[in-house]
Amino acid sequence: MDSNPFPHALFDGWSGVVRILIIAPAAYAALVLILRLSGKRTLSKLNAFDLIVTIAIGSTLASIITTKTLALVEGLTALLLLVLMQLVVTAASVRFKPVDALVKAEPTLLLRGGRPLPEAMRRQRVTQGEIEATARAAGVERLDQLEAVFLETDGSLTALPKSA
Repeated sequence: MDSNPFPHALFDGWSGVVRILIIAPAAYAALVLILRLSGKRTLSKLNAFDLIVTIAIGSTLASIITTKTLALVEGLTALLLLVLMQLVVTAASVRFKPVDALVKAEPTLLLRGGRPLPEAMRRQRVTQGEIEATARAAGVERLDQLEAVFLETDGSLTALPKSA
């Protein structure tokens, strides 16, 4: 019995390396094919739900590649199921308002008429500095030159300058 397991943490034989060299390209190619067939929306940056699915897909791919006891077909089935569930949920959210409301957040108004809305900013955990950076990115020097700033459903900030 080997009392020092540390060497196995560095190298546990060539079979694991060969498995990864075979499984990783196959899993990657299958993922690319699945994503191309499922459309652009599968990995879109639209809302928290889409982000969660994207992370789950990445985690599943990593598991396929690194888990010795997970067969390639089982892992690809999990990937395909995740993508199919994403397609079903997004299709339902387009057709049914309650599903859409369940999976998507609404944009939040953080500044109106050049004045920050402190309660909304606090609730959404957005700082004055972030609002000011958004103003600068919109080419505006002062907040009073903005009509509105929104926290979008994807977590980005949008500034709307006042009309001249």
